[in-house]
Amino acid sequence: MSKETDLKRTLTLFQVVILGLAWNTPMIYFSVFGVAYEGSSGFLTPAYAVAVLAVLFTGASYAVMAKKLPISGSAYTFVKKTMNPKLGFIVGWILLFNYLFAPIIACITFGIFLNAQFPQVPPYAWIIGLTILLALISILGVNSSANISSFFVLLQIIFIVVFCGFMIKGLVNGTGSGTLLSINPFINSDMSLSIVLAGASIVIFSFLGFDTMTTLSEETINPKKTIPRAIFIMIGIVGILHVTTSYFIQLIVPNFTFQNQDSAALELVNFVGGSLLGSIFITVLIAAIFTQGLASVTAVSRLLYVMGRDTMLPKKFFGYVHPKYKTPVLNIIFSSVITLSAIFISIDAALRFVNFGALTAFFFVNLCVITMYFKNKKQSSRSVKGVVINLISPLVGAAFIAWLLFLLDLPTLIGGFIWVALGLIYLGFLTKGFKQTLPQSGREQFDVVEEKKAI
Repeated sequence: MSKETDLKRTLTLFQVVILGLAWNTPMIYFSVFGVAYEGSSGFLTPAYAVAVLAVLFTGASYAVMAKKLPISGSAYTFVKKTMNPKLGFIVGWILLFNYLFAPIIACITFGIFLNAQFPQVPPYAWIIGLTILLALISILGVNSSANISSFFVLLQIIFIVVFCGFMIKGLVNGTGSGTLLSINPFINSDMSLSIVLAGASIVIFSFLGFDTMTTLSEETINPKKTIPRAIFIMIGIVGILHVTTSYFIQLIVPNFTFQNQDSAALELVNFVGGSLLGSIFITVLIAAIFTQGLASVTAVSRLLYVMGRDTMLPKKFFGYVHPKYKTPVLNIIFSSVITLSAIFISIDAALRFVNFGALTAFFFVNLCVITMYFKNKKQSSRSVKGVVINLISPLVGAAFIAWLLFLLDLPTLIGGFIWVALGLIYLGFLTKGFKQTLPQSGREQFDVVEEKKAI
């Protein structure tokens, strides 16, 4: 038997956080601003606050699972190891729905904003160019992705701080509400719980990066400690940035209107800081979209690799790692071809499909922690701390996520369930009509040992 090529373990805590932020990209707030503003009826602050609360509980569940099972694959691996291999496959299939659409969103947004700056160049030209560039950089290695992303992530954070500074200056000078302290962005007589939750089901896309961190477990130094820490650091950074930005936006433009949903953020930035800040915004946003696309390609190629290595997908293709670059080259090429569908898909549809995949995966990861709680016979798991972490917290997280999932619009749910149906058909093929167990790879022996240690 030939020796398999494994992923290279080189990532530090800082690099994992950066890759999570790059996939998540702080500037995604502006990329989806128009969709989020309309979806939340303008009540962005409570929508983001609820989304933060939901992902904190779910992030805690991911942290528990990443510590117990430091194996790449995210929700797919967690469900497979703690609940049921066939159910794990379906969750992995749904997670692919999320991951495959993430780089599509990056490319759509890239095409929209660059076409706005250079109308003579059609959006599809920018989409094709970005797709090829992202593939080439991803092939070179995950360290290349992390190092390139770090500069652009810091640039995004600086811009958001500067943007908030402009809004603070405007409020001090009497623009909008003319006050820095107000409860109105959080509580308003025109607001309703259904509106806030509907908005939260859309803006939760802005917090999905912590999920991708778990796909890097086998490329991370000391993943049992590094991945859980990285998850909470990333959620904290993104939560503070988005809630704070939303708060000041609702104060400075309480009834903001825009002409174009796709470029609503540019209209907002021009209003707050003028054409100069608008030009800087475009530059930073393009860099942000690039890093989000790069991290998205990294994440989807790793999920495909794990499913291929486990023979859930054809192993010779999806389980292949390039001997020189130590990256799943064929998966990167495959996902890049899928990404070219960005030429035909709207950003609103892509965003909602990503949310369907992510929310479903989040729900099952919470269930994984609950399952492990009942399987674990150790006395420490029955302590007050153990009950809170391993039972109460994931129960709250699962309830939150189920509620947000239920609020997705009907076309999204139909599209999502069609994807699930395709997965069930493929699973039936793999298991000869559900009569046989799923095929296993040599790697399964190691994973079984890890599972027994964890549960």
